[in-house]
Amino acid sequence: MKIEIICPKCNWKPDGGAYWECSCGHVWNTFATAGRCPKCSKTWEDTRCPSIPGGCSKWSKHVDWYRNLDDVMKAEMEKAFKEKSIKI
Repeated sequence: MKIEIICPKCNWKPDGGAYWECSCGHVWNTFATAGRCPKCSKTWEDTRCPSIPGGCSKWSKHVDWYRNLDDVMKAEMEKAFKEKSIKI
């Protein structure tokens, strides 16, 4: 099965646009970097579905956006998010 990136709450599919803004002010496509800001390296464990291009504005675990992701890979990603997350 092919891995798809889809909002787990509303099924909106990202189109590759830069809709996510980090707390450092950088705007980018969070799925191009698995939730890690390319400017400051903050790793976002949760991702908000952007309302402007048609999403629902709800927050979900970043890893939950990846449909058909192998269970082992999902567990590894969850582990990495916990190790790399920056607490504010």
